[in-house]
Amino acid sequence: MSTPDRLIEATQELLWERGYVGTSPKAIQQHAGAGQGSMYHHFSGKPDLALTAIRRTAAEMRVTAGRAFDSPGSAYERISRYLLRERDVLRGCPVGRLTMDPEVIASDELRAPVDETIAWLRGRLAAIVKEGLERGEFAHPLVPDDIAATVVATVQGGYVLARASGSADAFDAAVRGLLTLLAPRTDGT
Repeated sequence: MSTPDRLIEATQELLWERGYVGTSPKAIQQHAGAGQGSMYHHFSGKPDLALTAIRRTAAEMRVTAGRAFDSPGSAYERISRYLLRERDVLRGCPVGRLTMDPEVIASDELRAPVDETIAWLRGRLAAIVKEGLERGEFAHPLVPDDIAATVVATVQGGYVLARASGSADAFDAAVRGLLTLLAPRTDGT
């Protein structure tokens, strides 16, 4: 792995564990096994490296979610795959956790990939719900944008509940509850 890639990967991990404020250039260099000169040769500083790492984390999240969304099946099955996919629940969402970091939120540049990823996620979910509605898959009328926001809020809130309790059970319960509410039509109409 190249030095820039090691620095980016180390920054991704540290941002997920510690947030922007808690991630020092020294910690990044130590985690990456790179010297200070290497870091500043490839990046203008911590904000530049953090932005690159946030963008990569956001892109990776979109790829992972896209696999569930693009797989065959009904709207409910695709949303279920997304909700039930393997996650490190107690670590939280590597993108969602950045919304709690005051330095990220205060910076339009650092916040942009976070906001864009959440908007992308909501847009994809809304489109899937709309498809399901058009095919008559849901038992009652749903507002696609509202359901998309609910799915994202359930996932992000589930992470918070799981971290607070120290157990993935809270996340799992939130997902099961949402899937029950979204249960497809069973009357054949």
